Amino acid sequence: MSEAVLTGLLDNGPLWWGLAACGSAQLSKLLIELVVHRRWNPKVLVETGGMPSSHSALLTGTAAALGWQQGFDSPVFALAATLCFVVLYDASGVRRAAGITAQRVNALPDALWSSGAETADPLKPLKENLGHTRLEVLVGSLMGPLVALPGLVWLGSPWVLAQHWGWVAVG
Repeated sequence: MSEAVLTGLLDNGPLWWGLAACGSAQLSKLLIELVVHRRWNPKVLVETGGMPSSHSALLTGTAAALGWQQGFDSPVFALAATLCFVVLYDASGVRRAAGITAQRVNALPDALWSSGAETADPLKPLKENLGHTRLEVLVGSLMGPLVALPGLVWLGSPWVLAQHWGWVAVG
């Protein structure tokens, strides 16, 4: 990877602040698990579903940062906003419905699945926590800009921070 490509990647504030919003949403799932359910469950850091939607935070944070940087009238922001709508709809609609279907299939009696021949691998239950409620999507979609915009405006990109802290030469 050339130095110019690496510098450009590190100087992409909307990308990094969108990822920071996503990471914040995932970390908040761990905190919610601790406070609400009183259990340590680090698996929530890499699982889909739950409060808040990290996919929603990622896309709304990135879209808001792009709008701030490129202008809210730019075609790039229009594309990002359109993708947000697709992902938010998918998370609370299609993926949620798939999770509900998996829940119903998992509730069926085991005897229904036996084919007469014993198999070495027993059927594993389907993953049920795939999508989000509308509230989980709403909270994630609000969290995105609340993390990304202040980060972008007040701190800048990782490249700007590295220059500020003297890790790379300003040139």
